[in-house]
Amino acid sequence: MDHSGHGMNMDLPPFTLGRGLLFSADPFFLIGCALALGLYGYGVLRLRRRGDSWPVGRTVFFVIGVLTIALVMCTRLNDYGMVMFSVHMVQHMVISMLSPILLLLGAPVTLALRALPVAGRGRKGPRELLLMLLHSRYMKIITHPAFTIPLFIASLYALYFTPLFDFLMGSKTGHLAMMVHFLAVGLVFFWPIMGVDPGPHRPGYVMRMLELFAGMPFHAFFGIALMMATSPMVETYKHPPASLGIDALSDQNWAGGIAWAFSEIPSVLVLIALVFQWYRSEQRTARRADRAADRDGDQELKAYNAYLASLQARGQ
Repeated sequence: MDHSGHGMNMDLPPFTLGRGLLFSADPFFLIGCALALGLYGYGVLRLRRRGDSWPVGRTVFFVIGVLTIALVMCTRLNDYGMVMFSVHMVQHMVISMLSPILLLLGAPVTLALRALPVAGRGRKGPRELLLMLLHSRYMKIITHPAFTIPLFIASLYALYFTPLFDFLMGSKTGHLAMMVHFLAVGLVFFWPIMGVDPGPHRPGYVMRMLELFAGMPFHAFFGIALMMATSPMVETYKHPPASLGIDALSDQNWAGGIAWAFSEIPSVLVLIALVFQWYRSEQRTARRADRAADRDGDQELKAYNAYLASLQARGQ
């Protein structure tokens, strides 16, 4: 199907979930998803061949994350999303707020660092270039909350409430660029908050929660603004094809409801991941302290007891 011209040449039947989930691959995302799964699987295989382990849970998270992208970009949901605001909003929410969380829990960067071979002395291979990127000033900027939070918010308001959205929806290339942007923004926003991979900006757990709550309410406000509107706000979806049998304003209200409701899902998922990571971090700290105590015979405790005894002696 041709995606050009806002998709208005699509003679789609009325939307049902069964019709939306029919296979209708976008070649760019189909190849991208297949490549991501192939490279990740190859990395896991390399580790296992040399006797190293890789958590099964991380593999499961990554695979599901890639499949969620394929779900909204390689089915007829992508076709319906060109002419129905509500379906497009499902695509946007999944690819910007659900897929990134699942991909980040898969720790693909950590896998790459462990699987890629170390280059010889004085040489720079893929692993060394990846490390340089992770520690670069560029990465410090794009993962800082002063950048990620405004970008996360602007991806909603500056896109949908300006002519930019209509311009991008006017061509297949623009539509693809917008979807890639949604995915990239989600990855950049959630990576410093709950990503497993190493990163230049990694604040304490309380600060991470504050970063999460600083961005999420704007999604809810955006959804409410769409639901309360008394006329269609996006030119692309003002005149849906008659074959769909839908009203533009009603469809926009559904889109707003989806944006509002969906903002809660990533918040809960990220909070669960953060609490779990915090617990694991405290457990590791406790184990290190126990090992240190075993090595030095718990000298710190003995010194503290001696200090208490000296205070007691002075009091007498």
